[in-house]
Amino acid sequence: MIDIAGAVAVESIDEASRDQPDPAHVAAGVRGVAAHYGDPLREQRTLDTEVGLVDRSHRGVIAVPGEERAGWLHTITSQHLTTLAANEGTELLVLSPHGHVEQHALVAEDGETAWLDTEPGATEGLLTYLQKMRFFSKVDPRDATAERALLSLVGPAAMDALGTLGVTGLAAPDVVAVPGPKFAHGAVPPRASVRYDVRPLPIGGWARRGPLGVDLLVPRSAMEQVVAEVRGAGVPVAGLWAYEAIRVAARQPRVGVDTDHRTIPAEVDLIAPAVHLDKGCYRGQETVARVHNMGRPPRRLVLLHLDGVTTDQPPTAGTPVTLDGRAVGFVGTAVLHHELGQVALAVLKRNVPDDAALMIGETAAAIDPS
Repeated sequence: MIDIAGAVAVESIDEASRDQPDPAHVAAGVRGVAAHYGDPLREQRTLDTEVGLVDRSHRGVIAVPGEERAGWLHTITSQHLTTLAANEGTELLVLSPHGHVEQHALVAEDGETAWLDTEPGATEGLLTYLQKMRFFSKVDPRDATAERALLSLVGPAAMDALGTLGVTGLAAPDVVAVPGPKFAHGAVPPRASVRYDVRPLPIGGWARRGPLGVDLLVPRSAMEQVVAEVRGAGVPVAGLWAYEAIRVAARQPRVGVDTDHRTIPAEVDLIAPAVHLDKGCYRGQETVARVHNMGRPPRRLVLLHLDGVTTDQPPTAGTPVTLDGRAVGFVGTAVLHHELGQVALAVLKRNVPDDAALMIGETAAAIDPS
């Protein structure tokens, strides 16, 4: 999609952007993605009110075939996966021994292979971990980024647009309610904490319905044809800037941008989609359980409104958030939203009140309490 008229590549705006394919993937033929196609705010409105096609083919893809894949992934990640069936998807985390978030991936299971897609730049780390944990298990994880590409239909009309590719009736995400502290064993059903409906595409690959729309994990060789069919049905394209703005407004964190090396799942609302609280032991489980039973993680994810008076440039990820001259957190993703103006996801100390007069450099910021 980078060859579509008007496309402005992410790296042409920010050479240091993390939204670029891994160098190894570039060498294998994976191309960059568009930040926008000439009108970022219009593209945002399209995703917010209708539907647009977003190129997210810079994400890494890992294939995990093998008859023991479900049970194996169950034991080494945060999610309950032993009952994950063909045509189902979910999310998972890899945690450090102390419960800090290291890796995040979305999953699509096709009955023969579990397909994991993850952040650009994170593929090598996740694959290395998986390979180290193989031991004698009948699994064979590999980097499949050069084989598969991720596109996303985003917006309230995503399901209508999906019909142009021959797939209809994908069920909405099925999320298990997060139990309160010190819940009884067995209170959480033995299944993935969130289940996404997955269906095969006639052109090859799979469609997976998620919170923002429908992800299309397609053969990279068929990507051009998929784009042509969707655009031929009247669906416009939208750049990554538009997608990120919609994601921020929905308060969905992105691991590696809206997290730091100390982040635990409960701080950034990753328990519901990616952690099963009653599945038994896995790396980092003790911290997850302790914090959940205490009921108060040390930090929290918030949406900040920035005044935009001193600068029209959103702050970069990692910029400190201060209160009375004292650092109380950091900025994650900051965007210019078509309705909300400058907004950002930030991780703050839990004791920061909702009405605090915060600063990000010389920019005033306020917590959205809703």
